[in-house]
Amino acid sequence: MGSRVKERSRTRRRRQVLFPFLLPLFCGALSEQTRYSIPEEMPRGSVVGNLAQDLGLQVPDLVTRNLRVSADKEYFTVSVENGNLLVSDRIDRESLCSQKPLCVVPLEIVAENPLNVFHINVVIEDINDNPPHFPQNSIALQINELAIPGTRFGLESAIDADVGSHSLQSYQLSSNKHFSLTVKGKAEGKNAPELVLEKPLDREQQSSLLLVLTAVDGGDPVLSGTAQIHIKVTDANDNAPVFSQDVYKVSLRENVPRGTSVVKVTATDRDEGINAEIIYAFKTLRDDVGNMFMIDQHTGEVQSKDSIDFEVSSSYTLSVEAMDGGGMAAECKIILEILDENDNAPDVVFTSVSNSITEDAKPGTVIALFKTHDKDSGENGQVTCFIKEKVPFRIESSASNYYKLVTDGTLDREQTSEYNVTIIATDGGQPPLSSSSTVTLRIGDVNDNAPVFHQAAYVVHVPENNPPGASIAQVSASDPDVGPNGQVSYSIVASDLEPRALSSYVSVSAHSGVVFAQRAFDHEQLRALELTLQARDQGSPALRANVSLRVLVGDRNDNAPRVLYPALGPDGSALFDTVPRAAEPGYLVTKVVAVDADSGHNAWLSYHVLQASEPGLFSLGLRTGEVRTARALGDRDAARQRLLVAVRDGGQPPLSATATLLLVFADSLQEALPDLTDRPVLSDPQAELQFYLVVALAAISVLFLLAVILAIGLRLRHSSSPAAWGCFQPALCSKTRPSGSLNYNEGTLPYSYNLYVASDSRKTRFDFLTMTPEMVPPQDLSNEASLVISVNEENNKISSDAVAPAQVSFVKKCFKGIVLFYAYETCLSSEFKYLYS
Repeated sequence: MGSRVKERSRTRRRRQVLFPFLLPLFCGALSEQTRYSIPEEMPRGSVVGNLAQDLGLQVPDLVTRNLRVSADKEYFTVSVENGNLLVSDRIDRESLCSQKPLCVVPLEIVAENPLNVFHINVVIEDINDNPPHFPQNSIALQINELAIPGTRFGLESAIDADVGSHSLQSYQLSSNKHFSLTVKGKAEGKNAPELVLEKPLDREQQSSLLLVLTAVDGGDPVLSGTAQIHIKVTDANDNAPVFSQDVYKVSLRENVPRGTSVVKVTATDRDEGINAEIIYAFKTLRDDVGNMFMIDQHTGEVQSKDSIDFEVSSSYTLSVEAMDGGGMAAECKIILEILDENDNAPDVVFTSVSNSITEDAKPGTVIALFKTHDKDSGENGQVTCFIKEKVPFRIESSASNYYKLVTDGTLDREQTSEYNVTIIATDGGQPPLSSSSTVTLRIGDVNDNAPVFHQAAYVVHVPENNPPGASIAQVSASDPDVGPNGQVSYSIVASDLEPRALSSYVSVSAHSGVVFAQRAFDHEQLRALELTLQARDQGSPALRANVSLRVLVGDRNDNAPRVLYPALGPDGSALFDTVPRAAEPGYLVTKVVAVDADSGHNAWLSYHVLQASEPGLFSLGLRTGEVRTARALGDRDAARQRLLVAVRDGGQPPLSATATLLLVFADSLQEALPDLTDRPVLSDPQAELQFYLVVALAAISVLFLLAVILAIGLRLRHSSSPAAWGCFQPALCSKTRPSGSLNYNEGTLPYSYNLYVASDSRKTRFDFLTMTPEMVPPQDLSNEASLVISVNEENNKISSDAVAPAQVSFVKKCFKGIVLFYAYETCLSSEFKYLYS
C-alpha cells in the first residue's frame, strides 16, 4: 500500500507558480512560489522534491548559503547534500487542517550570502487512515406505534476525519421489514441518515427492534463504522415538536466570559401531557464544539462553556434537537459568527541577523531581516514597526510583512561597541497592542585610530655618570582600537646623533616604551640629546604617531679646577714673577688663572690663600684670582715671597686645586738674580728648582754665545767679501730681518713667540708679538694676548706691556740669562726670533 501511495503521490505531484513578486531583501532576489503535493503520513526522510533544482540554486552552494526551512513547526528539512526537501516529522492532515478540503502548509525557505526568502506551499493530500465512527455506539429511539408509514426518524451522522473520496460516502442498514434508510443533505455538506417507516408498527406484536447502521467511506480498501439502533415502540404521539425558526443566525465576540448567553431556541408541541414536554439537546456535535458550548435542556438557551477564540474558528454551526415526551423530535440549526477582538499582540521574528558589523559599514547596509505576524484580522492585524532607541539604524519595509534593519549613519566602535536594538511592533486595533523584540548588534573594530601619546613632548633630566642600563624615561601612547589594531609598539626613528652612535647611547623597549641609557652620560661631552620616538599599532595598514623626547644631561661636580697659570716648569717648579720694590698698595702683581670643565655652580671658582711667607703683604681676589700688594714693601720683608693659592669650585662637595706663586721684589732682572740664588724664606722645593733652572739657563746662554762667536769667526775666515762683516754695522743689520715660524698643533691653543732685538744705544728692547691661538703651549689655555718686554741698559730693568701672566713669567725666566749676556753686544741691531712650542 505504501508503494502505491508513494507512486500515486508522485503522479499527482505538481509544481505551480501562484504569482511572481519581487522580494527586495539583501540581494534583491526574485522569489516565486512553488507548490508540492504529498500524501499525509509519509515516513520520515521521504523526498518531497528537489528544492535546490526548483529554486535554481546550486547544490555545492547550499552549505555556504545555509539553506534552511523557516516554519512554526519543522515538518520538513532540506538536505544540503542533494538539495532535496525531506519529511522530518509525522504529518497528520486531520490535525493540521481538520475538515478543510484543501490542506496547505506554507513554508519559507531562507538562504544566506546573499539573503533570499522563497515561499513554498506543500499540499497535504488525504489518505484513508480514519474509518467513519458514530458519536455513540448505541442509538435509542422511541417510536409510537401510530407512526404512519413514511415517517422519518433522524439519526446522528457518522464522523469521518478524512476528506474527499476518503470521507463518509454512504450508510447501510441491516435487513428488516419495517424500516428503510435514506440520507438527507445536512449543513456543512454532511450526510445525515434517516430511518423511514415502511410498514406500520405494532407494539403488541413487537415492542422493540434492533437494527445495525453501518457508515462506509470511499477509500480503497473501504473503511466502515457501525452503531446499534435500539427502537422501542411506544404508544401513540402523533405531533412532533416544531421550532420557531429553522435557522438561527447570531454573532458573538470572542473572549466573552464563560456562561455568556449565545442564543435561545424555542420549540412547541401541540400534544398534551408528557408528549408535549420538550427536551433540548445538541445533535451531531464535534468534541471541540461540545467543549465550547452548552444548552439548557429545559429552556433551550445556548451558553458559552469555554473561551471562544476567533483565531481558532471564525464561525460555528450547531444543530439542536427538540424531543417531546412521546419520542418525536425536530431539529434546527444555529449559525454562529465569531467577531474578532484585538486580543493578539503582533510577533516579531528575526529570520536572519548578521554576526558581525564593522564600524566602517556604509549607511544602508542590511544588518537583519525580520517579519511580523498578528493572528487578528482587519485593522487588528495591520502591523507597523519602529525602533525604540535612538540608534544609527532604521527599518525598511518589504513584501509579505518582511522588514529589513539597515544602518542609518556612521558607526564608531570606540564610542559605542554594542547596540541593543529593540523593535516594537504595534497593530491597528483599539486599543492597539504591541510587542517588542531586542537584538544585540556588536560593532567590529577597524584600524581607524592612530596611537596618541599622553604628552605632546617629553623632557627628562638625567644626571651624568648614570649607571648603564638604567631607565631614564618612559613614553606612553594609547590606541582606542582593540586587538592588533590597539597593540602599540615603540621605536626610535630619529635623533641628533649619528645612527651608529645612537645605539650606544639609548634604546627603547618596544612593548613598554621605557627608554634605557646604554652608557654613562658625560655632561662635558653631551649636554642634551634630541630623540624622536614613534608609536605604531599592529593594524593593517599600520598607523603611527611621533613624539619628541629631549634628554638633558645634568652636571655633577666630577671635575676639579685646573690651574692654567702659574704653570709649572719642565722640572716641576713654579715660575716666578718680579714685583717692583716701590709698588704701591693695590699694585697688580699677577693673576691666578683656572678653569673648571663642569658647568653652573660646579664651575663657579673661588680663590683662597692657603699659605704665605709674609701674611698681609699680598691680597687675593676671591673671584678674580688677582694677586695685588696689600701694603708697601718694608725693610724687614724678604725680597722673595711665596704664596700657596687654592682654587675651589662651587660643587657639593667642592673640588679644589692648588698653585704656588714665587714673587721676587726687584727693580731689574739683574737685581732679581742674586735673590734667586739665596735660600728662600720658606723651605720650598719649588723655589730650589727655579734657582737651578736659572743657573742652567745662564750656562746655556754662555755656551750659545761662544757658539755664535765661533760661527761668526769661521764665516769671516772663509769669506773674502767685506760685506760679510756688515753684520757688525747697525745700518746693514737693520736692513735684513730674518724671520721664521714654527706651528705647534698638538695642543688646544698653540701660541708663537717672536723675539725682536732692536738697536738702541741706551736700551735694548725685546718684542714678543702675535701670540695667536694657532701657536700656544699645551698647558696654556689663556686668551690671545701680545707681550712686549723691554730691557733697559741703564737700570737693567725688564718691563712688560699687555701681557698674559703665563707668557710673562715664562719669558722672564727663559730669557733673563740671555739678556744679561747680550744686552751690551755689538750687533744690537740684529734681529733674533725665538720660537717656542
